[in-house]
Amino acid sequence: MDTHLIQALGDELFHALQTRQSVAPLTQRHPALSLDEAYRISLRFLARREALGEQVIGKKIGVTSRAVQEMLDVHQPDFGFLTDRMQVAADSDVSFAEHRLLQPRAEGEIAFVLGEDLQGGEVSADDVLAASAWVLPCFEIVDSRIDNWQIRIQDTVADNASCGVFALGTQRVDPRTLDLAQVELQLFKNGHHAGSGLGAAVQGHPCAAVAWLANTLGKLGIPFRKGEIILSGALAPLVPVAPGDFVSLSLSGMGSLHLNFVP
Repeated sequence: MDTHLIQALGDELFHALQTRQSVAPLTQRHPALSLDEAYRISLRFLARREALGEQVIGKKIGVTSRAVQEMLDVHQPDFGFLTDRMQVAADSDVSFAEHRLLQPRAEGEIAFVLGEDLQGGEVSADDVLAASAWVLPCFEIVDSRIDNWQIRIQDTVADNASCGVFALGTQRVDPRTLDLAQVELQLFKNGHHAGSGLGAAVQGHPCAAVAWLANTLGKLGIPFRKGEIILSGALAPLVPVAPGDFVSLSLSGMGSLHLNFVP
């Protein structure tokens, strides 16, 4: 795939975000699309956002748990970038129009805030734990610019790992005081139980998932920086949301968080 087509597809996804209009799956139109080309498309998509003043403040891991892999029929993790415009306040209203949401789904996860740089290559789960200042409860509202979530791994990679917006809880916890694999998520939608899961759902341990991302990005020359936010992946199946919905979550030992969706 030549550079012009990669740029055109990145621009198409950027336009889809701006207009809240989904596009046909890239893999249907370009069946030979490789994972490397998909990441190059995602970088073009990101560059268009940065040109409007958005700043990268972290990274996210996607499709880490078996439950989410089965739901989306995508069977390996991926990653995307978080920008300042993607973050919404804890316990706030999330506007579909303002935040350019199209077909969002809510997921509960553990977020890490790095206390020091972490250079990928041979990063271990223990290295991640040592480098992390805090963990916090997190809602990631994933969203796809691809028609009806008809995605293969290349589609979601190109689409910045299907990231929409995210919110962090207000309770900061030292990760060394918890058994993160045994942290339990309880997820609710409109007051009804909507899912549960343990930290072990993501690659066996949230720190292992973050280590995978650090090493994957390290091969591309992309480091983790002190102060960055790293989202470690969903602990339970994704929950579709629409204007008028209210979602809440609790993570044992870490606190709670809620979001209200408005037009």
